Amino acid sequence: MIEPIRWKNNKIVFIDQTKLPARLRYAACGDIDMLCEAIKKLRIRGAPLIGVAVGLGYALSAVNSKAKTYKGLKKDLEAASKKLRATRPTAVNLFWALDRMEKTLAHLSGDPYGSPDRWKRLILKEALNILKEDKDMCRAIGKNGAGLIKNKDVILTHCNAGILATAGHGTALSIIYEAKKQGKRFKVYAGETRPLMQGSRLTMWELIKNHIDATLICDNMAASVIKNKGVTKIIVGADRIARNGDAANKIGTYGLAVLAKHHGIHFYIAAPSSTIDRNIKSGKDIPIEERNRIELIYAGSKQTAPLSSKVYNPAFDVTPRSLISAIITEKGVYEVKRFRRI
Repeated sequence: MIEPIRWKNNKIVFIDQTKLPARLRYAACGDIDMLCEAIKKLRIRGAPLIGVAVGLGYALSAVNSKAKTYKGLKKDLEAASKKLRATRPTAVNLFWALDRMEKTLAHLSGDPYGSPDRWKRLILKEALNILKEDKDMCRAIGKNGAGLIKNKDVILTHCNAGILATAGHGTALSIIYEAKKQGKRFKVYAGETRPLMQGSRLTMWELIKNHIDATLICDNMAASVIKNKGVTKIIVGADRIARNGDAANKIGTYGLAVLAKHHGIHFYIAAPSSTIDRNIKSGKDIPIEERNRIELIYAGSKQTAPLSSKVYNPAFDVTPRSLISAIITEKGVYEVKRFRRI
């Protein structure tokens, strides 16, 4: 299986997703500034994968620290955490992972056998635990969600919630991979996901490599495809889920949920439980990242709009719980409207 991220020789090795689909290129990251740049520029993307990456980044900063005392190490890691927290505002897994790493450091303050080398080993161990748990989470989501897929289903997905968005098999796409493993026959449509084309560049690349019967469509074809190609369900990922079940995902997701409601088909969110932000009451409180205007004015290196254009470029939208049939996590499948397991 493709391995999107790993720890090797005290460096973070990851797939540079901006090079896909033309080229599969791994990059080796040896310092925190390079990692922050990779996350901001979407070389590393996908909420679960960002969580894994910042956990490893925290450990990388520990390994690179020259501090000889706990106080000095804590100061270095506080600086690293501040940089990492400033990279992407919407994906809650980023903050979840850093909170967990910071708790690990805090627990070491009373370590009777403390030494810089021991502290660094224990911090790295926790980061590697996050990576392993993410892989386990992906497998569990796939198994929990595969039962929702039937023979002859036609599934629509959006953005990339697969191997490239996690450390394992993915979230939404993990369900598709597990259903295929179980011998089910179905078709998948993937929206291109403008303006950065994660659906066409990444999801189609993945699905083709994994021998899934997949067809690429423009985002503005979705309504027609649902109506005319017999789409039976929509499965997407999420970057943050509020306490009431509202879910933020890549821009365009909300529109698909509205279409699902109109056409009477199920709309599913697949995400790890770490994506649920219990500190946020509803989707109104989810911070929505707005990205550089140049992403809309250019398609790759080609200018597609006047340079003076006014641009609105939110990276995410929020789907209200009323439009979500169920949320699929590693712990089970949950009906959002009544908050019960199904």
